[in-house]
Amino acid sequence: MRARVFCRGADRNDLRPGAFYPAISRQQPENTTIRRPFRAPPAQKEGPRSNRDIRVPQIQLIDHEGQNRGQIATQDALAMAEEAGLDLVEIVPTANPPVCKILDLGKLKYEGQKKAAEARRRQKTIEVKEIKMRPNIDEHDYETKMKSVRRFFDEGDKVKVTLRFRGREMAHQELGMKLLNRVKEDTAEYSKVEAEPKLEGRQMMMVLAPRG
Repeated sequence: MRARVFCRGADRNDLRPGAFYPAISRQQPENTTIRRPFRAPPAQKEGPRSNRDIRVPQIQLIDHEGQNRGQIATQDALAMAEEAGLDLVEIVPTANPPVCKILDLGKLKYEGQKKAAEARRRQKTIEVKEIKMRPNIDEHDYETKMKSVRRFFDEGDKVKVTLRFRGREMAHQELGMKLLNRVKEDTAEYSKVEAEPKLEGRQMMMVLAPRG
């Protein structure tokens, strides 16, 4: 005998005797999680605020000639900078109002990068690189050696130039001295002599250091 199952919401009087009606199961609603899109924090600009990034209404202005113009509206200062073909740069943000100056922002950034590179160079451990030559070195080899010397100086290292005499070359030590003097003259613009040329056994040596 079939069990009678009544449909939800149906009137008992509308049901026919002996008819089979499928049961309606309750379905639980799906638990869906809505994920919000990830928003990365806005990128922060390096260096001082400049031009339209300066949003305070009033500033203390120093013009491009170094004169203190006193307190002035930021919009007026921006107009002065644009008229001069320069930038308005915030140089003392902690002041009230901030101190700004009209200057060349590109030049300011370049000088900052140059100072940072110089600071890194000073922190670098100075090494002594050796360049070996022969007293009768040909011109092509000499130029190749000098390119290496210049690269070592650019990296902040010292250079020891070594000449080795063979056999009867010891009788012509003046050739070695002449060659070392040439190296000294060719690098005088960007190096200084730290150890003058001297003979040790069959070797003549000289140490150069980059100019600070």
